[in-house]
Amino acid sequence: MEEKLSFFHIFVSFLKAFFEKIGISANVAERVECWVFVLLLLLISILLSWILHIVIRYVFPRIFKQLKGRVIRLLIKHEAFSRLLYVFPPVFMLPFLPLAYNDYPKFISITERICWIYLILSSALYLNYLMGVIWHIISEGEKSRNIPLHGLLQLIKGVVIILALIVVVSIVIDKSPMNLITGLGAFAAVLMLIFKDTILGLVAGVQLMQNDVVRKGDWITTSDEKVNGIVEDITLNTVKVRNYDNTILTVPPYLLISSTLQNWRAMQESGGRRILVTFVIEVGSIITLSDEELKGWERVELLSDYIAKKRTQGAEEGRLSVVGESGISGTIDTNLGLFRAYSQLYINSLSTVNKNMLSMVRLLEPCENGIPIQTYCFSLVTDWKGYEAVRSEITEHLFSASKMFGLRVFQNASGYHYLSEAYITVGKNMPD
Repeated sequence: MEEKLSFFHIFVSFLKAFFEKIGISANVAERVECWVFVLLLLLISILLSWILHIVIRYVFPRIFKQLKGRVIRLLIKHEAFSRLLYVFPPVFMLPFLPLAYNDYPKFISITERICWIYLILSSALYLNYLMGVIWHIISEGEKSRNIPLHGLLQLIKGVVIILALIVVVSIVIDKSPMNLITGLGAFAAVLMLIFKDTILGLVAGVQLMQNDVVRKGDWITTSDEKVNGIVEDITLNTVKVRNYDNTILTVPPYLLISSTLQNWRAMQESGGRRILVTFVIEVGSIITLSDEELKGWERVELLSDYIAKKRTQGAEEGRLSVVGESGISGTIDTNLGLFRAYSQLYINSLSTVNKNMLSMVRLLEPCENGIPIQTYCFSLVTDWKGYEAVRSEITEHLFSASKMFGLRVFQNASGYHYLSEAYITVGKNMPD
């Protein structure tokens, strides 16, 4: 084979002559010159990488300083370009190895394998790092801040590492990667038994992300009530939740898929959180209102317009539960009907209640304890503390207002009731 004239051949010839002059045998000289040449290529590649690193780190920022592209600036900030130089040495060395060592195929083969292994591993690590930087950039955006990309990123990183390891092993044993992949199929059953929980977690994690079941920042609860808090992180293996008692729970994703999960995100985004207040009115406290009693109620600000309007509708219509333009359901014939109208008017007057959502006061099916009355509305305040304040205010007011209408709220007898009954029986008054 005709020798190629190149700088590398000149350098090799110079090394041979130098080793002969200092008395090194030809066999030893051939081995030494191989290592010297490889070290020279390695030093040159490192030197070029260092020069490029300086250019990218100090020159690039000045060139792109005037650009308005946020992504480019963040990539430079996270050293996404400078880290690419770790892949450069084998890329530089591989094309030049055969030029100087056509007479040493075994040495070329070993050196090339080492270079290819380093290139594949460094490329896989850089690709994973680049995906991590891109995920970090995307997650900082307002629109995608709550998108659960972390688990998907882990899945892609795992696939990249597995593929890289398969290719590296195929290079070491000098076999095709397809033969390795085919051989791995025989161990699939064993791997599924050993890594059952991990595989279930991976599949469930993908399902959580694909169906958008849970996002970072969501408030979730489970049917067993062990999970009741804010999601802090989502990975393929675990979902990290901070409960409202400030404890941290790590829940396997497949547990959220297989059990009943309640996500409060839709409630928070809708701008209304449901308030449901139900209590039972004793039937014996329900009475028919006379005209004189109605005149007394007309002095109440919330009821004056309502009673006047009902009076104009006539006696017959007044006995019906009419939902007119005002949207108020109630009657003026009984204290319960008037209380029902008052409750609706009171809810409508509150600034903390969402007027664009359903609001009503209704009677439920009578039971052995009386007639249940239920108030249904939505609070504009959705955070826990504010919501509880609004709900408590409505509950307290309706309970106290029921006494004004002469209604008795059912309550099971307590020790106080038995004691007062005993005092009444013997003709004494209860002590203070």
